[in-house]
Amino acid sequence: MKPIDPLKVQETITSLSGKKLYVHLETTNGAYATHKNASFFSAGAFIRNVQLTFLHGSIKGKGPYRIGLETELGWLYAEGLTDWEIDTLDRVLFAGHDQDGKLAIALQLSEQPFPK
Repeated sequence: MKPIDPLKVQETITSLSGKKLYVHLETTNGAYATHKNASFFSAGAFIRNVQLTFLHGSIKGKGPYRIGLETELGWLYAEGLTDWEIDTLDRVLFAGHDQDGKLAIALQLSEQPFPK
């Protein structure tokens, strides 16, 4: 993955608007941290292969970035993104890594379902 280039990301997001996509969105603040510190509050979210067609999408911020995708009924929003790539299967992959390089958030968009 490479650091996010907001102009290239915006071009990519714009090219995907109106297409039927599959979404993977995952967040974590260290689900296993409670093994080392029982008082640590762990939270996270996970969705995979949710179909979504968005009307408009944008990237905002100065880094880490946030991406919002507007649908007919509401929004998908991901914050804390630092890196991205388009892989060999044309999936658009975004990640947010913390100061230690650990994954904190992943947003992935694909015209094909992600493997189970």
